[in-house]
Amino acid sequence: MDLEAAILQANILIVDDEPMNVTLLAKILKRKGYTNIQKTSDPREVEALCDKTHFDAFLLDIRMPHIDGFQLMELLAKRYVDDYLPVLVLTAQIDKETRLKAFECGAKDFLTKPFDQLEALMRIHNLLEVRLMHKRIKEHNIKLEEQVVERTKELYATRHEVIQRLGLAAEYRDNETGNHIIRMSLYAQLLALEYGLSESEAELILNAAPMHDVGKIGIPDKVLLKPGKLDGEEWGIMQSHVNIGGDILSGDNSPLMQMAKDIALHHHEKWDGSGYPYGLQGEDIHLSGRLCAVADVFDALVSVRPYKKSWTVEDALALIESESGKHFDPDIAMLMRKIMPDVEKIMAKYSDE
Repeated sequence: MDLEAAILQANILIVDDEPMNVTLLAKILKRKGYTNIQKTSDPREVEALCDKTHFDAFLLDIRMPHIDGFQLMELLAKRYVDDYLPVLVLTAQIDKETRLKAFECGAKDFLTKPFDQLEALMRIHNLLEVRLMHKRIKEHNIKLEEQVVERTKELYATRHEVIQRLGLAAEYRDNETGNHIIRMSLYAQLLALEYGLSESEAELILNAAPMHDVGKIGIPDKVLLKPGKLDGEEWGIMQSHVNIGGDILSGDNSPLMQMAKDIALHHHEKWDGSGYPYGLQGEDIHLSGRLCAVADVFDALVSVRPYKKSWTVEDALALIESESGKHFDPDIAMLMRKIMPDVEKIMAKYSDE
């Protein structure tokens, strides 16, 4: 719809305690082609009318009983927060004080009684033109914001998909299953929530955890796939997967990638300082790494591998509890048993069989 047509269809409310003035102005507007005109001689009815119609222009008298024009504008301003308040004041008063007070209350223009019909139509037209242009710009900005939100969701989803697939590739190289990264990521999320992190923080860990062993992509097959025990040199090469993972995940400052990098670098550190690659101790180890360490080890213990049988849940829990304060953060180790009802549901849903 073009602007001129929209102006003639705009919702207009006339408020004046003199019925004759209301009737006259309504007739002038109808003759000009305006189609959506409402009117009242009782300002107390305005709020109820606004509940039913979102008006594009208010033509308000100032001196009225019960609620004057100034008070009415204050009430309308609360309905038009962060919006254009389209008020044209109808008044017989021409003193500077009245005009300034009306502008302070939100009036956009004045029409002095008795008014010239042509002037009245032009002022009302101009008020509506600004109002409708402001409305269109606002609607356009809302659409742009919605598009930005949607694009951001798409980018986040794409980044998440890349992380999941890279994590999956690393697990396949290590003869592990894709379900391992799903399970351990969900366990890490449960631990994070039980630890007291917010839902958004726990979700960030859930989405970043699949990359914990991405550095294994860079480990030679003769080491990564060796069926027997690794010698000292080979173990050093195997340990380098955390640094490789950190390098792969560096260079992006997004919260997701930064979290993935922290997990990759810290999930093999140990609470007592005997872990790698840096030998960090206690809370110097990133919290996400401490959470993922417990989740990763638990799932590795209860899963079948070519080189071992699966442990029972109770044996795995006993091992984690025995390593509290040594391998694992003691506050996190004790939480694993608390989340077991949900863990067992995840184990059943994402079984390797």
